[in-house]
Amino acid sequence: MNYEKKLKQLEVLLKVSSLINSTLDPSEIQRRTIEALTTLLEAEAGSLLLLDEETEELYFEVATGDKGQNLKEIRLKKGEGIAGTVAGSGKPLIINDAASDPRFFKKADEKSGFVTRSIICVPVRSKDKLLGVLQGINKKEGVFTEDDMELTRSLADQVAMAVENAHLYSELKETFYSTTEALAEMIELRDPYTGGHTKRVMNFSLAIARYMGVDKEGLEQLKLAAILHDVGKIGVADSVLLKPGRLDDEEYEKMSKHPAYGSDVLQNIKRLKNVLPGVRSHHERYDGNGYPDKLSNGDIPMSARIISVADTFDAMTSDRPYRKGLSVDKAFDELNRCSGSQFDPEIVRAFLDAWEEGEIKV
Repeated sequence: MNYEKKLKQLEVLLKVSSLINSTLDPSEIQRRTIEALTTLLEAEAGSLLLLDEETEELYFEVATGDKGQNLKEIRLKKGEGIAGTVAGSGKPLIINDAASDPRFFKKADEKSGFVTRSIICVPVRSKDKLLGVLQGINKKEGVFTEDDMELTRSLADQVAMAVENAHLYSELKETFYSTTEALAEMIELRDPYTGGHTKRVMNFSLAIARYMGVDKEGLEQLKLAAILHDVGKIGVADSVLLKPGRLDDEEYEKMSKHPAYGSDVLQNIKRLKNVLPGVRSHHERYDGNGYPDKLSNGDIPMSARIISVADTFDAMTSDRPYRKGLSVDKAFDELNRCSGSQFDPEIVRAFLDAWEEGEIKV
């Protein structure tokens, strides 16, 4: 192998390594890994199959090619096809004449409309645990070699680390979300009339944001802010929080402190730094007459403007001890009436449009 080619391969491997160390997004890592694999091997296509721990079956997590998406429906048992054989034995394979190999799984080609001529396949392992297999398909010139096997193994080691790290991160993230949801539910237990309020506000908020094209990171921050928007009510006395009638001025002032209480309670949690604005400002008004900071218009964080509409809609349509909840149509009328004063008109419009499109339901 010439020096220039070896240098190029090393450069690609370093780029993949850098990516793995810079992100925990498994889909991005896996996609880039397959791109690197096809480049390094000078192959027409590639695929990553992961092992479903419950069924012990392999499924196509990433598959390149025009109809690679069709392969998502296929599942292979250990010992089935080239991929299943490698998963079962734990030993890599090079097959340079796939059509004549009895282990070749022809249904994959039938599904994708692809013609497989040659395959290189290696197990993806983390320590002694099988995570899946990595495949390069159809060497563009010549046949797959032991040098190709070495490169594929190097990538498999890196993708194994990435998949395992992403899995651990996902578990930690799920635990974090579950903990925040449990905290919110504990707050709701103090008031039997608000059961399910937090979850509904979260769902309404996310639907609005998705309709507005908010990116993945923004959606995650909004989700947490919506879950925790009322956490400050833990600092409000039962005599105020559970009062069956309307609040007087003094009681209203006490209740209006809950957004500030919430942001104060959460501010020492580093992970929630970008969530605090949605928690603190969800009772601000577009016209500047809200609380706790009298913010207006664009000074109110986007997450708070979204939660404000979602929160108010749910409050209007929910039954309370002192009144029956409004119908959906009447609640819509109220949102429209208060658009531009209490609420950001763009958010109201997005909420109503999302509702019309069936993306929001009660």
